[in-house]
Amino acid sequence: MGYVGGVWRLLQGGEPLGGIVVDDADFPWLHGRFVPTEAFARVRPWFDEYLDLLEAEQFERFDDCYDRIAASLSLVSPSGPVPEFLLHVRDTRAWFRWSDTPFDPA
Repeated sequence: MGYVGGVWRLLQGGEPLGGIVVDDADFPWLHGRFVPTEAFARVRPWFDEYLDLLEAEQFERFDDCYDRIAASLSLVSPSGPVPEFLLHVRDTRAWFRWSDTPFDPA
């Protein structure tokens, strides 16, 4: 599957929060322009908080913070929903990795 040019959608309970137009694929990460909907404003603080924790190397708090995103949001590839993902959003950029099987909980 070619990734560049594909549009991935971020949803919360079926409500669109934004789209990611992939413009770079650096396995296992995909990078792209993030186009939020107005509804993304509700969850933007979640992304800001966990990126701040990550940059401060507060990894134990990062996991708890990111769990809220993983439990509440879904990511849909051009070919359908993905069961597992790690998504970063900063301003108009997003980068993420995904798996077609759930991540190992360990």
